[in-house]
Amino acid sequence: MANSAKQRSGIWRRQVLFLFLLPLLCGALSEQIRYSIPEEMARGSVVGNLAEDLGLHVRDLLTRNLRVSAEKQYFTVNTDDGNILVSDRIDRESLCPRKPLCVLPLEIVAENPLNVFHINVIIEDINDNPPHFPQDGFVLQINELAIRGSRFGLESAIDADVGRNSLQSYRLSSNEHFSLMVRDKTKGKNAPELVLEKPLDREQQSSHLLVLTAVDGGDPVRTGTTEIRIEVTDANDNPPVFSQDEYRVSLRENVPPGTSVIMVTATDQDEGVNAEITYSFKTLRDDVGNMFMLDHQSGEIKSRDLIDFEISSSYTMNIEAKDGGGMATECKIILDILDENDNAPDVVFTSVASSITEDAEPGTVIALFKTHDKDSEENGEITCLIEENVPFRIESSASNYYKLVTDGTLDREQTPEYNITITATDKGKPPLSSSTSVTLHVADVNDNAPVFHQASYVVHVAENNLPGAFIAQVSASDSDLGPNSRISYSIVASDLEPRALSSYVSVSSQSGVVFAQRAFDHEQLPAFELTLQARDQGSPTLSANVSLRVWVDDRNDNAPRVLYPALGPDGSALFDTVPRAAQPGYLVTKVVAVDADSGHNAWLSYHVLQASEPGLFSLGLRTGEVRTARVLGDRDVARQRLLVAVSDGGQPPLSATATLYLVFADSSQEGLPDLRDRPAPSDPEADLQFYLVVALALISVFFLLAVILAIALRLRRSSSPTWSCFQPGLCSRTELGVSPNLSEGTLPYSYNLYVASDSGKTRCNLLTATPEMVPPQDLCNEASLVVTPFLLFSPQQAPPNTDWRFSQAQRPGTSGSQNGDETGTWPNNQFDTEMLQAMILASASEAADGSSTLGGGAGTMGLSARYGPQFTLQHVPDYRQNVYIPGSNATLTNAAGKRDGKAPAGGNGNKKKSGKKEKK
Repeated sequence: MANSAKQRSGIWRRQVLFLFLLPLLCGALSEQIRYSIPEEMARGSVVGNLAEDLGLHVRDLLTRNLRVSAEKQYFTVNTDDGNILVSDRIDRESLCPRKPLCVLPLEIVAENPLNVFHINVIIEDINDNPPHFPQDGFVLQINELAIRGSRFGLESAIDADVGRNSLQSYRLSSNEHFSLMVRDKTKGKNAPELVLEKPLDREQQSSHLLVLTAVDGGDPVRTGTTEIRIEVTDANDNPPVFSQDEYRVSLRENVPPGTSVIMVTATDQDEGVNAEITYSFKTLRDDVGNMFMLDHQSGEIKSRDLIDFEISSSYTMNIEAKDGGGMATECKIILDILDENDNAPDVVFTSVASSITEDAEPGTVIALFKTHDKDSEENGEITCLIEENVPFRIESSASNYYKLVTDGTLDREQTPEYNITITATDKGKPPLSSSTSVTLHVADVNDNAPVFHQASYVVHVAENNLPGAFIAQVSASDSDLGPNSRISYSIVASDLEPRALSSYVSVSSQSGVVFAQRAFDHEQLPAFELTLQARDQGSPTLSANVSLRVWVDDRNDNAPRVLYPALGPDGSALFDTVPRAAQPGYLVTKVVAVDADSGHNAWLSYHVLQASEPGLFSLGLRTGEVRTARVLGDRDVARQRLLVAVSDGGQPPLSATATLYLVFADSSQEGLPDLRDRPAPSDPEADLQFYLVVALALISVFFLLAVILAIALRLRRSSSPTWSCFQPGLCSRTELGVSPNLSEGTLPYSYNLYVASDSGKTRCNLLTATPEMVPPQDLCNEASLVVTPFLLFSPQQAPPNTDWRFSQAQRPGTSGSQNGDETGTWPNNQFDTEMLQAMILASASEAADGSSTLGGGAGTMGLSARYGPQFTLQHVPDYRQNVYIPGSNATLTNAAGKRDGKAPAGGNGNKKKSGKKEKK
């Protein structure tokens, strides 16, 4: 065999018989290549260079996973050099029994992209099987009366090889009575027969031994032999005769064992024993003997086992009929097996992608599979379909190959994986089917932008918050996976100044929490808007924006601010005049205040905290309008002072105060009397007060002198004569002073001392003393009386300014109005002297109440701003006891007494009671 392999090495070399293009997978064309190799090649033998024949680069073989797809791996591909190698024993007789051409189809699969190449490997036969006979020897009985030329059939030899390596001829050992003849050689039967050349004589030789040799056409020649023993029998001159020389029947596969196939019949014209016929198989192969059985007496053939069309579609049998005299004849039976649809189709995946990106285009190849059905004709025709409603379809590729491709868009967020079931169904009756499932994972791509949980955000933050306080948290989600779903937050826009944005707010990139970087002020920034962006980490990145509206809620952190009444340009207090004939409800003035806060925090209410004459005026709770509550009485003082509190509606509420100075006068001359020519009338009560003060002062001085004297005497006797109350600097502070808070004029418990400095003159000093006026650290002055000039008027005053009347803008009115015509009319002063008297009266009354000066400069009483710089008052005497108010017998002294807790001297029916007090 080795010599044969050397001689045929040229035949074994690779032969590319034909090449054709075949559309397959993604528009690629596959090449079909045919190789021819001998059987029984050693493992590892090279069949051919597949990479070169397919036009593939050797360096791409490993990445493309080039491999052989077959039910049994007879071949493998070497990815290092691209050669296709023999990996298992190849026996042509087992692969293609009794077939003249043995073709082994192979599918070569390459991935990235998916391609399949159809390759046919022709397995050439080698002379590895010698001819052999079913039996090593057999006995042939021939009657001695057989005539010359009679033929006797012999069993044919069997050779598994094909072509010229198969059985070619027979040889018979030399014998004078018999010769060898081969019948129907052209039809492929090749059955040997013995021909009687010379009559037999049983009496001379009763048996003959012959050797039959079968010879094939291989190189070297192989042979097989069998011995034929011929026994010469007594005369039988009529052989059996079959009704037909050839029988042809059909049988369905899968019939139960014992099913009758056919009954052959032969007749013999002899009689007796020579007419008794027996039947037997002639030249019976193993597959036939295992599948069928023959009744030797009746000639009926039955099935021995299940008959499978897929194993063999037809069977050929030779039946011999032999009579009792030894004469025999043969007939041929051809049995066709009818196919039944007893095999379901098979689905075999050649290549399957484990995952696919969700942005794959329609038509992308997912898998390659093939179908196979062992049945034939309609029973073997297959249709494939997908059971589920999925975005995939099946495309026929080549022969029994199919492609599984995408048939629509994929969305991993809706369906992360698909379980695709492919069902293959044949066209038999009834149809059979089989299903195969494959799981396909959809890989994520960044195709979903982050989505905020709200379309917009609106939050409220109280002002005056702490830096770093939490404002709000925005949240977004991304339906992608991995980095495609990791979200970071940032501020991309705002209605704030770009440079100031970072000093107001910040956002956590991970959590989306917005923090305040500073304390917010509602009055400066009532609201602002941010545009926040959520961005994922995919490639390319996707983002979404959302607006965040931040309302800075107001807190009650601003007290009301009084706009009217306000101090004059020089700091002097203003006053309003009220006509004496004003009726109840007369609009006197209006307190105007504003609050920088908003809402309830800016809802102002007005209340009277202190009034010189309670019940005389009413104050609007919300409007701040001051109106007369009743008609001015005879005993009501002409100058009134109202302390108004303005409160907001916050929690806790904040407030501010405003002081209103109101003067009742019908004219300016009446309100401001001319004090230059009128002598100060003596007031007994004022003199009494003066005497009491002088007496108290003298007593205090005497008491101090006594204490000082006693201390001096004791110190003189002591051992430390150097200590003395009279040390320099101890009692050196002799100047008069007044407490700094005296200018406020709001202490409710201050008391007034009026001391006439010179009773013989028209000037007086108005003094005001309070407990707070004595500095606590000055021990020597603790009991002394601190006296300070408060208001000074000079009788030699300059003539008034000719243009001293109020302008329309200077007149106080409601809500800052200029004309005051809404609810009342302000007095139209006709004479300069009347206005001057009203001003003097108001200033003197204010000084008597212990309040601060009405004006900015000393001794001006706030009048310089109204009447010009030439109007300067110095050392104004105390005219309270001398000023007469028409229509009333009350004096300004009564107003001072009222502040000291005394009942007023006049007004509202208390005139008599006040008179008794005066007498006392």
